[in-house]
Amino acid sequence: MRTPLALTVSGLVTAALFTVAPASQAADEVTHHEFQVNCSVTHRLPDDPIVFPNLPGASHEHSFTGNTTTNAHTTLDSLRDAGLGATSCLAPDDLSAYWFPTMFDGDEPVIPIGKQVIYYKSGVLDYTTVRPFPPGLRYVVGSPVASLDEFRTTPGRVEGWECGNSFFNWDFPTHCLEGSQLNIRYQAPSCWDGVHLDTADHKSHMAYPVNGSCPTSHPRPVPMLEFKIAFPADGDTSQVRLASGRGFSWHYDFFNAWDEPTLAALVSHCINGGLQCDPRGYDQYKPHRGAALGTNYRLPGRP
Repeated sequence: MRTPLALTVSGLVTAALFTVAPASQAADEVTHHEFQVNCSVTHRLPDDPIVFPNLPGASHEHSFTGNTTTNAHTTLDSLRDAGLGATSCLAPDDLSAYWFPTMFDGDEPVIPIGKQVIYYKSGVLDYTTVRPFPPGLRYVVGSPVASLDEFRTTPGRVEGWECGNSFFNWDFPTHCLEGSQLNIRYQAPSCWDGVHLDTADHKSHMAYPVNGSCPTSHPRPVPMLEFKIAFPADGDTSQVRLASGRGFSWHYDFFNAWDEPTLAALVSHCINGGLQCDPRGYDQYKPHRGAALGTNYRLPGRP
């Protein structure tokens, strides 16, 4: 008995649908929920506008990236007033300030070369609930007075200091393979109390997630920053130190001054959308999803 042509075609279409669907689903499988900010170090100062506002010279030395005007007198207004493009980051609408203690090898400063990576990720399991930072939010991650054990056990740790094939160093290793770099990855708390843009200790308004969710005291999920900084130090690193002390005194500061629509677009497209985005908000593994920003790293339609 001959099978009717219509049934044959129908069967082929059905088979095709069943073979194509899994591939399509695999292409949109969520493995990441992040975008990158790439910025270079612009200047060094013994200032900290969060911890020592309006007190130039009161801090140990920091290396500043992002907004090119950051100093002891920095405020949200001054960051915004710096104007479009007053940043070392690829996105000219990111006028935020990022800084960390300067590294020294003996008395010589060790400055990261080129663009460094700052990830904006979801720190909670439900990545669709993450919302942009409010304007002016600022905080300190880590502590310059931490002990080695505190640094080793903090929720923000990733792999400690690493160089070459040496990982999980909670203080600086005394030697790194020639041609390698001293790298640090360190994650920030990503739950905001929803009220305070800063607190007296510059930490209490932020908290790390607990079991993948924000605690009731800090119910607002915001992007989790992860600094990934590479310092050009290799060979004998026995004299390497931070301006704040030993390797376990690593910390960093963040002062949000993003253009609000730009940050909202990146958070929505990349974090809420479950993508692994570059600084344009483009996931090279899922090109069909498009990009949040244009080739000029600005929102579509902005010159």
